[in-house]
Amino acid sequence: MAAIQHISQGSPGILTLREETDAHRFNNGDLVTFSGIEGMVELNGCAPRPLHVQRDGTLEIGDTTTFSRYLRGGAVTEVKRPKTVSHEPLDTALLQPRVVAQSPQEVHRAHCLHQAFHALHKFQQLHGRPPKPWDPVDAEMVVDLAQALESLKGTEGEPLEEQLDKALVRTVALSSAGGLSPMAAVLGAVAAQEVLKAVSKKFMPLDQWLYFDALDCLPEDEEPFPNPEDYAPRDCRYDGQIAVFGAGFQEKLSHQHYLLVGAGAIGCELLKGFALVGLGAGGTGGVTVADMDHVERSNLSRQFLFRPQDFGRPKAEVAAEAAHRLNSDLQVTPLTYQLDLTTEHIYGDNFFSSVDGVAAALDSFQARRYVAARCTHYLKPLLEAGTKGTLGSACVFMPHVTEDYRAPASAAASEDASYPVCTVRHFPSTTEHTLQWARDEFEGLFHLSAKTINCHQQALTSLAHLDESQVLTLQQVVLGVLRERPQTWRDCVLWALGQWQLCFHYGITHLLSRFPPDKVLENGTLFWSGPKQCPRPLEFDANQDTHLLYVLAAANLYARMHGLPGSRDRTALRRLLKLLPLPEPQDLAPIFASDLELASAYAEFGPEQSKKLNEALEIWTVGPPLEPLTFEKDDDFHVDFVAAAASLRAQNYGIPPADRTKTKRIVGRITPAIATTTAAVAGLVGLELYKVVGSPRPRSAFRHSYLNLSENYFSRWVPQAPAIQEFHHWKWTCWDRLEVPAGQPERTLESLLAHVQKLNGLRVRMLLHGKALLYSAGWSPEKQDQHLSRRVTDLVLEVTHQVPEPGQRVLVLELSYEGEEEDVTFPPLHYKL
Repeated sequence: MAAIQHISQGSPGILTLREETDAHRFNNGDLVTFSGIEGMVELNGCAPRPLHVQRDGTLEIGDTTTFSRYLRGGAVTEVKRPKTVSHEPLDTALLQPRVVAQSPQEVHRAHCLHQAFHALHKFQQLHGRPPKPWDPVDAEMVVDLAQALESLKGTEGEPLEEQLDKALVRTVALSSAGGLSPMAAVLGAVAAQEVLKAVSKKFMPLDQWLYFDALDCLPEDEEPFPNPEDYAPRDCRYDGQIAVFGAGFQEKLSHQHYLLVGAGAIGCELLKGFALVGLGAGGTGGVTVADMDHVERSNLSRQFLFRPQDFGRPKAEVAAEAAHRLNSDLQVTPLTYQLDLTTEHIYGDNFFSSVDGVAAALDSFQARRYVAARCTHYLKPLLEAGTKGTLGSACVFMPHVTEDYRAPASAAASEDASYPVCTVRHFPSTTEHTLQWARDEFEGLFHLSAKTINCHQQALTSLAHLDESQVLTLQQVVLGVLRERPQTWRDCVLWALGQWQLCFHYGITHLLSRFPPDKVLENGTLFWSGPKQCPRPLEFDANQDTHLLYVLAAANLYARMHGLPGSRDRTALRRLLKLLPLPEPQDLAPIFASDLELASAYAEFGPEQSKKLNEALEIWTVGPPLEPLTFEKDDDFHVDFVAAAASLRAQNYGIPPADRTKTKRIVGRITPAIATTTAAVAGLVGLELYKVVGSPRPRSAFRHSYLNLSENYFSRWVPQAPAIQEFHHWKWTCWDRLEVPAGQPERTLESLLAHVQKLNGLRVRMLLHGKALLYSAGWSPEKQDQHLSRRVTDLVLEVTHQVPEPGQRVLVLELSYEGEEEDVTFPPLHYKL
């Protein structure tokens, strides 16, 4: 569903979506219908129409020549067409396979893997066992069986003229006796998603074979047939893995120490994977789990290491205990400190010197960027994964081998996106606007107002730190709260009913009195057009579920704020509402068409508003304090209030409403996660872990991955090489740095600059530590001499007034050089203490 900006009269009619609408997902041939349109009402509820997407994103919707002129509003909704899917039986599909592939090369590889698996089953039938691990005789027998199979056929039944890739079949046979938990996670996730498709009849099922291989995990530089003894079973839980990589690799894997950042949905899956493969399960190895959050009820549906009895406990601790139950040899250390600038004394030089690599399972791009920057600083491999519904990705970043992590600029910017105050308050045009308004209502009615009253009771200044929009909002919100202290449940219901009338009836009529529906601007266009939706007031009806839900939730929250008992009885509430008169309109806050108007009004009336608010606060100098309510996404009344308020707001403005699930996800900032996708990306990370831990690999061995389980899209590609930067004769990448020892006795700044010039042949123009300037070629000779003669650590202490943290091994300095004509990011200088 998407909101409409304009529809032209013509053949074809051109539909333009609102600018606030995110990139739509309409495709050529989609059937759509329409609702809520003013003017061109012939489209409302019409039979589904096919559309054509133009290059500029507008939509052709067929002939609209005879329709009325479009006025404003409305939404376009895709109508899903049912499709019957049929598959070939197994005997036919074995010879005529339909494979899921993204390119002709992948089709040929899938066909070869198809024949390889067919040959493996033949081998099992003949010998009663799979091929022995890395046994050349058994492998050649499988190759011979594959060559003897009947040729595959195309879609029309014609034989395919494809040459069997014997090397591929041989490699499959050599490693077929093993079993890897990351591979099981990937294919298990795909199989589980297919079950969901079959049960829900949503999304297209696989058609008909999917072959996924990770033969790139195997070493490239070893002998074709390594020592079979190294791959023989040890009667341990890792025998399936040993059969593929050998006992020596398993020993190395167990001695690794990894940092897992994030114990959410993906983090739980990764930790489970680490336990199953034995990462950090021996010797000096281990896994450190870092997460500052605590277990909430909403976590249980997608973070499987947590149970109801874990509510309120730190995620890192609970996840560590659960992982230890999966593998008692796993050495897990939980840390409940967030990784950011404020905790670098915890996650510092000593900490990262003990870490072999980092796995990041974060849902914030800001946090991802920070963790990636630490990995670049300490030259640590980074394994990173993310999901959104059925979409998933897994990436690997290897020092000096691949590119470093770069967050998408658009995604990073969207995290900090905000909406103009006046748009949210008076002129919403998207579902997100209504949700933001409802969330602000909760904050103002049940948190900010109570907090302000409590501050006043404690003789603290409660208004000085507020800006103009907050003061004007508080005038309405706090005065509504302060009208009188409720004594009974009936008082709370009456207050909630008054809030309903104020927000969804009187407030709208007041707005329309300032900006009537037919108001025309100086340029001749309607005021209520384009992104501005003309609202309509609602009439309260206790028989409407959304109306009743708002009053029920608001009354219970108001009662809780005042320390009174609430009620969940909807039948009794309906009876009570029939006895209560509708409250009369109260003093309404002024309405402004823009943030500029608001600022101007505050400059003129702000002091008067503050005085009025403070006078009202005086009546609350005595009595018990109120309980400010902090929004909790797992509290039903919290979510019910926001969901009902947003839905009613959407009805006011003819905006498609969000259901309760979507409301909880957006307002509660819950990252969409389902078990299938998280398992898949965790498996993909596990496959890359094998390569990172194993012998050094070329860039061609590593894979970034992207998948969409709903659309059967699976893509893996080689990461880019690190970009080479150049200045004069000097070349470097993001992984390079200048390393200079402090020396004994410690060198002076003059000695340091001379050493740098000796390393790269360039004269330093400026030297900084953070934002503190330690040296500049533009200084006077006297000031330069004062700094050049000082020892480096003494100079840093004098300029920054910061003492190095205990265990700090390096001072990071930034440099610029003479001859630099444009901004260049030079490698940092690591001054080893």
